[in-house]
Amino acid sequence: MRLSNVSFAYRRRAPAVLRDVDADLAPGDVIEVVGANGAGKSTLLRLLAGITRPTHGTVTDRPRVVGFAPDRFPVDQPFTVTQYLTHISRIRGNPAWRPWATRLGLDDLLDVRLAELSKGSAHKVGLVQALMPDPGLLILDEPFAGLDADTRAQLPAIITAARTRGAIVILSDHQGGLDDLPSVRHWSLHGGHLKESAPSATSEPSGPPTKVVHVTVPATEVDAFLTRMRQAGYEAQEAEEGQP
Repeated sequence: MRLSNVSFAYRRRAPAVLRDVDADLAPGDVIEVVGANGAGKSTLLRLLAGITRPTHGTVTDRPRVVGFAPDRFPVDQPFTVTQYLTHISRIRGNPAWRPWATRLGLDDLLDVRLAELSKGSAHKVGLVQALMPDPGLLILDEPFAGLDADTRAQLPAIITAARTRGAIVILSDHQGGLDDLPSVRHWSLHGGHLKESAPSATSEPSGPPTKVVHVTVPATEVDAFLTRMRQAGYEAQEAEEGQP
């Protein structure tokens, strides 16, 4: 994925929020975007997601499936949590959302209307709808803000699992939620310009040895099984026809 000479202004003749941004993104990248309030972080994330189009320049080779969680989830919708997530799942080809809702602590709120949720609970709904399709590009705007400690603790593992399966993960974060995650690229915005500093580490942390395990499941259960394994932090993929 590439940004080439990307600039953006909200109105004609208005000062540009972003100026001449160039960047290359590769599968497995985790990128943290920082900057002062009003520096253009959310604007950049929306451009990357394809929600907003650049005033000048291009964004090319965006992964086909994009998951985007805004910093403020729009609760002014006439749905319960279940109704909303079921609706989004149908739009996105029926990926499983209930395992994500369980993992992020939403099981007791499934029958609550969106407008009645706390900010933190609404934010969880936004995360679930972004995560459910196993996106190739996952964009999270302030994902740690307003979350309870248990849910905050889940996010680094979720981001690591997305990275392991080759997704690009981009997020803004004022909470320091990625401080212990290695090899994070850091983008900073100042005066509309993007600068990149060195990654937080150059190699993945050492850990227990791993093994490849082949599991046979009924064909009708493959998608659900892969979703559960990935949500648990494992690398899981369907074998090609004829492979053991």
